[in-house]
Amino acid sequence: MKADADRRERGRDETPEERADRRWQDLVQEIRVVQTGVQILFGFLLTVAFTPHFQQLTNADRTIYTTTVVLGSLATGALIGPVSLHRIVAGRRIKPQAVVWASRLTVVGILLLLATLVAALFLILRVSTDDTAVPWIVAGVLLWYLLCWYALPLWVRIRHTAGSRSPEKSPPPGGSSKSAPPGGSSRGGPPSPPPSA
Repeated sequence: MKADADRRERGRDETPEERADRRWQDLVQEIRVVQTGVQILFGFLLTVAFTPHFQQLTNADRTIYTTTVVLGSLATGALIGPVSLHRIVAGRRIKPQAVVWASRLTVVGILLLLATLVAALFLILRVSTDDTAVPWIVAGVLLWYLLCWYALPLWVRIRHTAGSRSPEKSPPPGGSSKSAPPGGSSRGGPPSPPPSA
């Protein structure tokens, strides 16, 4: 009975195995979105070296290109890693641990994707525009990525999952956060007993 009460208090009535299954499905959906973008970007980057314009790049631009391709390759590896991890550990009854490691690989992959996008943008803008504006444009885009990918999610996480508030003390969604009047219940029930000293 205590285990059932503990599960309900955590917010969902699920076993650790059910939670791992749900988290795995969530992770797979997230990876699908990111993998598509990474694969398209990486494929594009690989074709650049075979274009006539590539031969006209300066040594600095070729270094940026090489760095971008390596970052894209690393991002692809990190984001495909959870699939391989799942395949290798499937049926071993370690899905909760697999979810943790797959999640870590995904975070690394997203960081590498961020670096790849910024490096690719930097290279493209260096080749196609005035050099003096490029760092400012790239910095602005980087700030936008950081805001969308990290600042906003962290703000939402902190705002809506305050660690010091227990579920029974949190106001219900759309409910009032007013406390019960002294000696009574806010729901119109019998008065609560006075606290013991």
